[in-house]
Amino acid sequence: MPLWPVLRSLYRASRKGLLAELKPLLKEILWPPRIANTASPAPPVLFQLASGYWLSQAIYVAAKLGIADLLIGGPQSCDSLASATGSDPSALYRLLRALSSVGVFSQVSTNCFGLSPLARGLQSDAPGSLRAMVITIGEIHYQACGSLLHSVQTGSPAFNQVFGTSLFEYLQQNVEAADAFNGGMTNLSSMLAYAILMAYDFEKVCSIVDVGGGEGELLLKILELNPKMKGTVFDLPEAIRNVRPEFNGNGCGGRCSYVAGDFFTAVPIGSEVYLLCGVIHDWDDTHAITILKNCRSAITAEGKLLIVEMLVPESNSTSFSKLLDLNMLVMNGGRERTRSEFSALLDAAGYRVARVIPTMAPQSVIEAVVK
Repeated sequence: MPLWPVLRSLYRASRKGLLAELKPLLKEILWPPRIANTASPAPPVLFQLASGYWLSQAIYVAAKLGIADLLIGGPQSCDSLASATGSDPSALYRLLRALSSVGVFSQVSTNCFGLSPLARGLQSDAPGSLRAMVITIGEIHYQACGSLLHSVQTGSPAFNQVFGTSLFEYLQQNVEAADAFNGGMTNLSSMLAYAILMAYDFEKVCSIVDVGGGEGELLLKILELNPKMKGTVFDLPEAIRNVRPEFNGNGCGGRCSYVAGDFFTAVPIGSEVYLLCGVIHDWDDTHAITILKNCRSAITAEGKLLIVEMLVPESNSTSFSKLLDLNMLVMNGGRERTRSEFSALLDAAGYRVARVIPTMAPQSVIEAVVK
């Protein structure tokens, strides 16, 4: 990874007082948290893997109840936490005892619990928060994944069978689910922005469109550390619904605007750079090529397309991308792709891959230019 973008991003983040936001990303890379070891003999590994949803749902319930927010001031008794969350004290104790045993929360006495480093990620407004993402995973993703068998047998999204409509149509009709989903995307975008900024040199970019940019967290971070750049967040009306009207066009000193539309129809024209972060993996090849071609029609002659996605290893190695790929199949019929698959996809849409840049996050930046 080039050193200069890293140093420049760190310097500008320091000047703007943003190092506190960068700290969770750097800690995750340099000192990744460890799951607590089991003191007693463990069951067979296959059984542990098959029962993994027990833990994921326990984390979801703690996130939904807002336990981490209640513990910001210090440890509390289960009775106090149960009263604040409308929970059964005994059942809540059992939940927090289980989570504390693997390092999510800390049991400070028999009936008293506090925050742990992992639990801080469940706070609503903490740098690096994953609370909204955990909630949307624990709700709509969890239900859809329960019908993975349907997707494997038919090749179609299980989400449609479970909810009676497609993912994005469902989000249009359900405000609470959409807010959790979009908030989850914002959770990921906040930290991913720094990983992108420390890997890719935006110094000479004057204009950028974040296609499918949601609430704009990613683009705002990019603009904040690149004061000469102007940007546009482009997404469906419901995705940018929570943006305050007075902020539209005034973000980053008037350098950021929000435009509603459908990237299957067209995207704003005339920008130097078009950014697709976590968009292409939502779709099958046919839909993905349509999005890419619409960006190609809008981009300037010397412009660039940046795709930020995980790359599936070509080898038979362990990779989170291979599990995420199953989630994309279940949720919307999308997929994670190998480098060669991205090259073929971009070639079909009229681009060639210029380079692939790894980041400090699991995602890479694929830079493409018009052929």
